[in-house]
Amino acid sequence: MPVLLERCLSLLAPALDRPGAVVVDATLGLGGHSEALLVRFPEVRLIGLDRDTDALERTSRRLAAYSARTVLVHAVYDELPRVLDEAAHPRVDGILFDLGVSSMQLDQVERGFSYSQDAPLDMRMDPTRGITAAEILNTYAAGQLARVLRDYGEEKFARRIADAVVRERGRAPFETSARLVEIIRESIPAPARRTGGNPAKRTFQALRIEVNAELEVLERAVPSAVDALTVGGRIVVMSFQSLEDRIVKRALTSRATSDVPVDLPFVPEGHEPELRIVTRGGAEKATEAEIAENPRAASVRLRAAERMREAA
Repeated sequence: MPVLLERCLSLLAPALDRPGAVVVDATLGLGGHSEALLVRFPEVRLIGLDRDTDALERTSRRLAAYSARTVLVHAVYDELPRVLDEAAHPRVDGILFDLGVSSMQLDQVERGFSYSQDAPLDMRMDPTRGITAAEILNTYAAGQLARVLRDYGEEKFARRIADAVVRERGRAPFETSARLVEIIRESIPAPARRTGGNPAKRTFQALRIEVNAELEVLERAVPSAVDALTVGGRIVVMSFQSLEDRIVKRALTSRATSDVPVDLPFVPEGHEPELRIVTRGGAEKATEAEIAENPRAASVRLRAAERMREAA
């Protein structure tokens, strides 16, 4: 079951419930959100992106019945401007982002995203290109590795883990996850290991973000997505960790704020906010019932905005 499916559909509905509407699913995954969009809005055309070739193959089969209304592209979501130009749809009515690692990727042990089973340390969302987690562990200097763990995993014991990794790779290079999990566990003091879940969680998150340049990609992608919206179009973004959500919040709120001085008694034409935030309280969380139905929803933060005018 896709996370917050009904809420995503209701937020996009005002922009899509009209003839000729075009929606982008920037993170196709297994296609759950895309299929629901095509069913709910029978006239909508969908452009779907994913960097994972396996996900694209599976989703193309799932959406075969809607092939006349879909274009699926192997691309990272910061490549959205190019994808839209090539699809002859430079402006669209709705854009959906479901960030982070997908359930399919977690379930595929050989991809190395999960710390609960021994697997090759890969973690590439696009298995056809890029550096692997093993290469990072085996080549980064201790300081560089500590920075990744601290900045992307918010790991308090980043330097201890990095030093242990450098020491251990001198004995044998890292290849699979079980050895890394054990070293992380040994590097973290016992009292800290007893709280906060699996002690490897933060390190694995940090490595995944570094492997896939997730935050840099997101920094480029959200502004580009807003630029691609028609007036009245809507963007919906689901984040699952605070680093992503901060980027999304900053990108949306900066364009939902007027650039005139706060003490000016009126807002001159052309200086009105470009966006209007449409999620309650800025960001919405899943309800207890939604979390019970889909535990992945426990950490979600949902933000959405509507394009109110063209950029100056």
